[in-house]
Amino acid sequence: MTSPEWYASAALLWPRQVKNLDVKLDVAQRVAMRANSDEVIGIGSGSAAYLTLWAIGKRVASEGLRVTVIPTSYETEVAATTLGLPLTRLGQTTPAWSVDGADEVDPAGRLLKGRGGALFREKLLWSTSQHMVLAIDSTKRVERLGTKFPVPVEVHPNAVEPVAARLQDFGCREPLLRVSSGKDGPVITESGFLLLDAYFPEIPVGLNAKIKQLSGVLETGLFEGYQYEIVD
Repeated sequence: MTSPEWYASAALLWPRQVKNLDVKLDVAQRVAMRANSDEVIGIGSGSAAYLTLWAIGKRVASEGLRVTVIPTSYETEVAATTLGLPLTRLGQTTPAWSVDGADEVDPAGRLLKGRGGALFREKLLWSTSQHMVLAIDSTKRVERLGTKFPVPVEVHPNAVEPVAARLQDFGCREPLLRVSSGKDGPVITESGFLLLDAYFPEIPVGLNAKIKQLSGVLETGLFEGYQYEIVD
């Protein structure tokens, strides 16, 4: 079967089904039109960011733009390399702007992210970008965070059990270690940590800060207090 055009690498086939693909492709192409020569652009994780990276790569190939990207995940790093886009990393430079997606967005602008598992690198990107673009489709808007997805918690392997116990003290009804579908054992993040998926009946403001105070926690998938522009 012929791979879709947006498979940037034959070795990196995105999941066979991307929900709302037509909408996401349209959003990605509109965001990619913002790219200018000699810019450094941050690329988040997930399908929306991946498709935007692909659309930027198409513009680079057809228009001769000179763009450097900062990827936050292994999959976007592989895709960027295949597309011929030079890479840099946070700490070496600051992105002019960045694009990322979200799993859920509530009316207050809080985000739930992390199904891709690159929590620490994503938050580092969000904290240092001069401008953030959130590329989403309408299904990402919810009235209450946690409606569809748990809160991912990136945790050191030695701290899984004590952190899971403390999450229950915070009201989590079920903290589960995320396991891989492509190998035996748990998912390992870009930072070498593991992921606990924490199911909360309510996600109050400030929960991110409480969880991050726990020894062994690197990051959470709760994004609070960030400024961004939505493109949908």
